[in-house]
Parts: sequence; C-alpha cells; structure tokens
Amino acid sequence: MRNSRFFLFFNTALLTVAIFIFMASCHRKAKDTLTNTDDNGGYASDNVKMEQNSSDVVSMADIAAATNSGSGLRTSGTTIGGCATVTNDSVGAIHTLTIDFGTSNCTCLDGKNRRGKIIVTYTGRYKDAGSTHTITYNNYFVNDNQLSGLKTVTNMGTNTSGQVYYTVTVNDTLNLGAGNGQIVWAGSRTRTWLSGYDTHVWSDDSYEISGTTTLTRANGNMFTMNIITPLKVAYGCAWIKSGKATVTRPSGVTATLDYGDGNCDNEAQLTIGTHTYNITLK
Repeated sequence: MRNSRFFLFFNTALLTVAIFIFMASCHRKAKDTLTNTDDNGGYASDNVKMEQNSSDVVSMADIAAATNSGSGLRTSGTTIGGCATVTNDSVGAIHTLTIDFGTSNCTCLDGKNRRGKIIVTYTGRYKDAGSTHTITYNNYFVNDNQLSGLKTVTNMGTNTSGQVYYTVTVNDTLNLGAGNGQIVWAGSRTRTWLSGYDTHVWSDDSYEISGTTTLTRANGNMFTMNIITPLKVAYGCAWIKSGKATVTRPSGVTATLDYGDGNCDNEAQLTIGTHTYNITLK
C-alpha cells in the first residue's frame, strides 16, 4: 500500500512539475523580444529602412517639382545651394528633374546625412493625373548607405474619398555601409496622401501605404510582405506609425507584423502561430 501511495505521489508531483515548466516556457515565449540578429526582428528593421528611404525619395521629388528649389526639402539650407540643388529641364518631350545633394554628406533636417543625386524623368506636367515619373539614382547615399535601382511612380488622380494616390513599382537595393552587405526590395505599392499634398513643405505630410513586396536580407533570406492594414507614415516620425502585414518567411511559415496603433516609436510585434514577440526596430 505504501508503495502504491508513493508512486501515486511521485507521479502526481512529476506531472505538476512538468505542467509548471511547460507553462513557464510558454510564458517566456510570449514575452520574448526578437533582436535584429534574428531573421524575424532583422526583417522588420530592414523593411522599415526600405519603406522610409523609398517614401522619402518620392516625397522629395514631389516637393522639388512643385518648388523647383531646395527650400521645400528636408535640408539645412533654405535656398538653392543649401543641401540640395534642384534643376528641372522641361524643354524637351521628356523632362528631367535632378535633386543634387553634392559629393559630400550634408545633414538634413530629419537628421540624415545625404549625398549624390536623385534623378526623375517624366512627361507632361508633373502633377497631372496619369503622369508617370521614373526615379533613378547617381551615387546617392543616406547615412553612408547607398541606394540604387529604379522606381516608377504613376499619379492615379483621386480616389472616391478625394485623396490623391500613386502606384509605385519599386526595385531598389540598399548597399549597407561598412561592408555589411545589401538589402534588395522589389514589388508594388499604392501610396495614398492623407495630408500635405497641396503644400510646398513636408511638415504636414502623412500618407498610407498598401501593396506587396519581397525583401532579400543581407544573409540571402527572402521574405514576402503583404499589407493587410495600410501602413501610416508621417513627417517627423522615423518609424512606421501603424499598420499590419503578413510576412511569409523562408520556411514558408506566415507571421503577422504589427507596427502599432499610431504612436511614433520603434516598437513592433510579430505574431507567429500563438506566440507574439516584441521587436525593437533599428
């Protein structure tokens, strides 16, 4: 009898310990913070870099076309000849808009150092509905990371809510400084202006982004991102303020990436199955 009671007590205790360990493990996993050395955390940070650089280029092209000067750009200079010199050759059938930051780094009002050229070619008037702008780069660097590639932006006019929106086909590469490899980003985006489209400054700009892209990290791993709740980007915030996307990882597993509820911060959450991980974007 004593042996039976002993074994019953032992097995019950063993089961209790196992349940405790399992629950503690699950609890830890739910609160884990993914780092940028982890593919998932690193993907989220890489995607922010590409989204921000891409959006900045389109916004600078819009402002430069509207003002034909550097005064509307995020630059420390208030006239042509500050950080950016803007020229707009509109004589021929194909017009060329050039934003030239020079050959040395210039610190812009958003705190980023830029050098090199952004080149925009287009036909007709820049802001006409249906006009297409092709954006390329000539030794263009942001914080010593070189952005190269091709972007095609089409002005689609206004949507049913009266908001101006663009479709953007992107095929960009960001060569990371200090020999840290490159990020390749390709796909399509819809960029809808929420505010600031009709002004010549960036301080009131905000817009939403939707669409699907693929991103290849420096380690060669490729991720596909499909935006399910539009990403919100605004002037003065270095991060994506809100929005959600599904992310298909190299293993084929699909996760959900949540950029938050509208606050300007570098925090995001990645949900994989039943586990949610905190991410600090860099």
